[in-house]
Amino acid sequence: MNRNIVIIIASALAMVPGLWIRLTHPELPHWTDAALFGLAIVGGAFLLSWAAEVAQLEISQGLALALLALIAILPEYVVDASFAWLAAEDPTYASYAVANMTGANRLLIGIAWPLVLVIAYIRFRRTTVSLEKGHGLELVILLAASLYALVLPLKGNISLIDFAVLLALYVYYIYRIARLPADPPHLVGPAQTVGDLPKGRRRVATAVMALAPAAVILLVAESFAEALVETGIEFGIDEFLLVQWLAPLASEAPEFVVVSLFAWRGLTTPALGALVSSKINQWTLLVAMLPLIYSIALGAPEALQLDDRQKEEVLLTAAQSIFAVVLLLDLRLSLYGAGALFGLFVTQLAFPDTRGTITVVYFVLSVLVLFRTRRLVFDTVRHVFRR
Repeated sequence: MNRNIVIIIASALAMVPGLWIRLTHPELPHWTDAALFGLAIVGGAFLLSWAAEVAQLEISQGLALALLALIAILPEYVVDASFAWLAAEDPTYASYAVANMTGANRLLIGIAWPLVLVIAYIRFRRTTVSLEKGHGLELVILLAASLYALVLPLKGNISLIDFAVLLALYVYYIYRIARLPADPPHLVGPAQTVGDLPKGRRRVATAVMALAPAAVILLVAESFAEALVETGIEFGIDEFLLVQWLAPLASEAPEFVVVSLFAWRGLTTPALGALVSSKINQWTLLVAMLPLIYSIALGAPEALQLDDRQKEEVLLTAAQSIFAVVLLLDLRLSLYGAGALFGLFVTQLAFPDTRGTITVVYFVLSVLVLFRTRRLVFDTVRHVFRR
């Protein structure tokens, strides 16, 4: 049997135990529930990622990269939405929603972006990865969202006004990117196997690979969130940190794999471009979704309040995002830049007390890099707004 077909079947089977637990409610330890629900989300997320790649053969090529980024992180949306929904009954879950959101955003930049450079260097001895001028639009949108995010800790909440602003940024991004030319998709692995099918069978397979895992993820996401918190309490682990790092790592694992495959084949520009697009999704739609879901669950418009720890986390995440965008505004990321992103991320992860200091370092480095590359940055911005 074709190896890629075996991988697809294995990913589908990974969803079965979690779905069975969700439907039958057996008496199992919380850590077992969390592990099997997490496995179901990872298996479903892989299938969603491959379906999104194959769907690029059917849709407007200008939307291909944005769609791949959106669907690849769908599990992250569902898990975080579950925390926001539960916060309407138990305010404790509001902190978990923010933890999951900030963790997902920082993991993407601190781990995934440098990973592309590491693979490019190991495979091809490349010390830089370049982006095309069309990616300048994404960087400007991401910078605007990152600067706006600085407002959230200052006012102490995420409100429906923030939802409207961030949603508008994302809609504008989709509108603009749909009008840009794009290369045909570079399918690899299981996505390539499905993409090589005759058109009718390919469309059926793509629909099944998208709808079935989406349904499973929707069913198990809330249970996964609750089991993860209960596991933290049971083992004396800080639930905030467990939700902040373990849950996003599970839900974003497929995206890491897809991007790594791109980079391994030498497609470093699409790999980094997909990660930038994913960051836009997370820093606009993911954040915007929280007050909307929370308000729906409450049955009335209400802002999601931020305590002091959450304010610090959002500020640190915004600072990291600004620094990452500034590094890329000249349309290239070097090994030195990737090393800075990874080093600072690992430092704040290993030594949580340094978060305030790392935030300041991000801002200082952003100013220094922006001054050094100002001419190239201005060229990028001018290209974005040129008619």
